[in-house]
Amino acid sequence: MRVVVQRVTKAKVESEGIVLGEIERGLVVFAAIGKTDSVQDIKYAAEKILNLRIFEDQEGKMSLSPLDQKAEILAVSNFTLYGDVRRGRRPDFTAAAGPEGAEKLYSSFVEILKSHGLKVESGKFKSDMNVAVANDGPVTILIDSKKGF
Repeated sequence: MRVVVQRVTKAKVESEGIVLGEIERGLVVFAAIGKTDSVQDIKYAAEKILNLRIFEDQEGKMSLSPLDQKAEILAVSNFTLYGDVRRGRRPDFTAAAGPEGAEKLYSSFVEILKSHGLKVESGKFKSDMNVAVANDGPVTILIDSKKGF
C-alpha cells in the first residue's frame, strides 16, 4: 500500500458537485492499493498514520500523533500513486490492484482508521473527485508498506 499523508488545516472532497467528505485540522490521506497488498499492508499503513508524530506540541516540536490531537482524517483513494514513469511519458499503472480487490482493502483501511474514535471522512472509490487541501506546514509524508516490514 502506498499512502501520501498531508497535514492540513482543512480539506474537502467532492464528486459531481456533491461534497463527500470535509474535515478541519487533521490529515488528508491519499491511499493506493497495490497488486500484492494484503490485510497486513493496510494494517501497517493505518497504524503508521494514526501514530505519526507530525503535530506540534507546546514547544513547537513535532511530537504529537493524530490520536494525541484527536485529528480528523480525510481518506481519498488514489490508484495513481502506483504510476510508474521510469519508461516513456505515460504512467504505467500495472502495479496497482484491480478495482474489485482494491475496493475491499481500501474500505477495510478506512474502517481501521475509524475504529480508533477519530472523525474519518472518505471520498468515493473509483470516481473522479476534486480535493481541496489547505496544507499545514506543509508537512507531507510518503508511506509504502512494502518498505516498512
